Amino acid sequence: MAHLHQLDPVHRTNDPQASQPTSATERTSISEQDIGEYREQDRFLPIANVSRIMKAAVPPSTKIGKDAKELVQECVSEFISFITSEAAERSLTEKRKTIGGEDILCAMGNLGFDNYAEVLRIYLSKLRESSSINARAEHYIEPRMERE
Repeated sequence: MAHLHQLDPVHRTNDPQASQPTSATERTSISEQDIGEYREQDRFLPIANVSRIMKAAVPPSTKIGKDAKELVQECVSEFISFITSEAAERSLTEKRKTIGGEDILCAMGNLGFDNYAEVLRIYLSKLRESSSINARAEHYIEPRMERE
């Protein structure tokens, strides 16, 4: 990613006359290319996370090339955007502002990812069950024994 310049467009000094730029060359500018590259990287999952997941799926002696990691990074990020966009349409038609787990599962089914949706439905159920158990455990305060 190209280096992004500071956002403040004016270089400041202690000289009051120098506090106002006199030409465009005195301003720090961000090029359209910098903005495009920033936006692209902003919408991708971190490459380190993608790499860690990829490495877990192959034998330890297997090496994964940078281009393979970047390609998978772009693919999974696009997949997430695709599913989320479909889920957002569902929540909008139901006049809701929040996308929930059920919206994601429905979107996956609508887009033909039924096999994945079923596995995730089970995961979501277990996640909710675990969350409710943890919430109940937080309300329970175990009595403490006083030391003598």
